[in-house]
Amino acid sequence: MANSFLLRFKPGVKRKVHLAVAAMLWTFMGVFLFYRGMSYIEKGHSSYLIIILAIISGSLKSYLILDRAARRSIQRILLLNDGTCLGAVYSWKTWGLVFCMAFMGILLRMSLLPSSYLAFFCCTIGWSLFFSSRYGWRAWLQNR
Repeated sequence: MANSFLLRFKPGVKRKVHLAVAAMLWTFMGVFLFYRGMSYIEKGHSSYLIIILAIISGSLKSYLILDRAARRSIQRILLLNDGTCLGAVYSWKTWGLVFCMAFMGILLRMSLLPSSYLAFFCCTIGWSLFFSSRYGWRAWLQNR
């Protein structure tokens, strides 16, 4: 009886919703971090260099690391049954990693690093997340 009561409030969704949420999270966090990084850039001639280097580095990170993680995440979602809880969009391990990365971001912002370094790190990570979100969007479009 208690189990059926709790099931009424479970935010169960279809696989296509999981795919959309995963793609949105990667996209929005990528845009947010890139925007945050841009806010750390001090006006001047080196600002374009920071952005260009961040996009190059972020693209490499995307190709070498995040694309693989995105594909694994999509494969995991495709194995879910319709009606699975929305929080299952990521595994417990991935959610733990997300919270660790958020905590590391807070520590990084509290550090004494120059703003140009913060700009580079945030823009690099933001661009790589945004760029790798293409796998989630492609999977969502194919499974609509």
